[in-house]
Amino acid sequence: MTSILSRVPYLKDIPARALKAAEKDMSWFSVPGGGNLFDEGASSDAIYFVLSGTLGAFRRSMDGRIEFLGHIRPGEPVGEMAMLAGEPHSNSVFAIRDSEVVKLPRATFMRLVRSSPEVMEKISRTLLVRLRQSRRQRVRAEPKVFALTAASPTIDLRLRARLISEALARLGLKAAIVGDEGDHKSAEYFDDLEANHDIVILISTMGDNNWFRLSLRQADRIWVIGRPDARPSSPLLPDETSPAKRFRFIDIVLIEHNNGRRVSTPADWIDASGAARCFRWKGLGADESDRLARIMAGRSIGLVLSGGGARAYAHIGLVRALREIGCPIDFVGGASMGAIVAACVAKGWSDDEIDYRIRKAFVESNPLGDYTLPVVSLVRGKRVDRRLKEHFGDGCITDLEMPFFAVSTNLNDGAIRMHTRGVLRQALRATISLPGILPPVVDNGEVLVDGAVLNNFPVGIMKDTHRGYTIGCDVARAPEGLQASDFVNPPNFFGWVMRHGISSPPPIASLLMKTATINVDPNEGRSHADILVLPDLPDIDLRDWQDYDRTVEAGYESAKASLANASGPIARILKNEVKWTSSN
Repeated sequence: MTSILSRVPYLKDIPARALKAAEKDMSWFSVPGGGNLFDEGASSDAIYFVLSGTLGAFRRSMDGRIEFLGHIRPGEPVGEMAMLAGEPHSNSVFAIRDSEVVKLPRATFMRLVRSSPEVMEKISRTLLVRLRQSRRQRVRAEPKVFALTAASPTIDLRLRARLISEALARLGLKAAIVGDEGDHKSAEYFDDLEANHDIVILISTMGDNNWFRLSLRQADRIWVIGRPDARPSSPLLPDETSPAKRFRFIDIVLIEHNNGRRVSTPADWIDASGAARCFRWKGLGADESDRLARIMAGRSIGLVLSGGGARAYAHIGLVRALREIGCPIDFVGGASMGAIVAACVAKGWSDDEIDYRIRKAFVESNPLGDYTLPVVSLVRGKRVDRRLKEHFGDGCITDLEMPFFAVSTNLNDGAIRMHTRGVLRQALRATISLPGILPPVVDNGEVLVDGAVLNNFPVGIMKDTHRGYTIGCDVARAPEGLQASDFVNPPNFFGWVMRHGISSPPPIASLLMKTATINVDPNEGRSHADILVLPDLPDIDLRDWQDYDRTVEAGYESAKASLANASGPIARILKNEVKWTSSN
């Protein structure tokens, strides 16, 4: 009879007699989807190998959140680091789907190693790869099995899945589509699908049936396809254990119809399903399916824009350069003024509309010109509030054309606040509230100020938002000295106004900007961008709100040069070795 351990690639070179002897000490068992193999901090005296199914490694971050580290596929070892070090497990491991696992005690495994030293060489290579990954800001987990489940029987799921499959093929990827014919199939059936395809799409309509529940348990990620002209039930997904549901590996895809009738909002669907992200599907054209295929395949494009006051106008030039070469933008986010430009992109505004609105809001007159005798800030902030209301209205972040985030700093606990929900203009007001210059935003008792105070270039947050490529534009300048002469025998406020006029900011503005961002590392986040754009802005200050055209042009020229000199996988995309069929 074939040895069970011989099914483990790491052990295939060990003599059959040694494997047979080791099986006396082996435990062979199943872990249902959502089940726990071991917890972070648990003692370790064994190594595990996955025979079928998929496990997931998780850890608890400094702020208490559960972070997903990556998948552990059939044939791979589990718990090898802790076993060899004789230390407790540093991560928790759960079954992403129904899985078979074998467990070998440490003493038994070491006997096998002595009989075939090549085993330790293979384990060491795996250890090195995982150690490198753990040192990165984020491990790129790669889901392969997606459950597309329809909230309404009127949604043609097989058509939608076929459109995505065709788009994946245009990216050079092979996809399998499985409906209820996959019901009652073995774990090996799903393992073979994964082994022979780049992506597996399981389609099911929500209901009280075995295939729907099985497809959720087998999925690395769940995509709920809904319609805004209907209301979601709450909760939308069944209460039974599903790893994807438990760890919020859920996305909402809302089909937008031409009739324009809406009885629910994206926020309604997110709340009902516990989804992490929301996407739109407008029409059946290639642009829409290509975008979803990029997201599914881990080839989406995320754009991150830094803060920098008026220097952030350069981001507008970058956006124009990206659109000229047909590079899509699938996710967008930023800090401070970078978040303002990012919101313009997320709104779906054209280059001309972005130009018009930014000129009207920030260039035609100083947005920070309503100075006041300071109590909590140098300016009242009413002028900024009016302009944000005029251009961004009362719309919510979840209503935007693409996933968006802005970051602010929570002074209550000294932590970053990530804005992905709520009224857009309120999030923008928080992210630009540089302490002492603009009044802070108070939200549910939290005092929020400029995101640049803690994270001026949030590339790491974008890396946690999607699995694709990240383009970042950083307009923050290296730390520089203040004009010392401004602080020698300075006039009082009214004396400054008499000498320089009401529109010229007094030296306290520079002093506060410098103080608020003094601890910001100007290079933080830059190494994590796949393409980094650093506009050449040597003589443009954060307060040069009138120097719009020159700043935009500098961003455009720098972006063109950076895109032309890009290297790595994203360079092949930009140079059309891999064709985009859509553009932004």
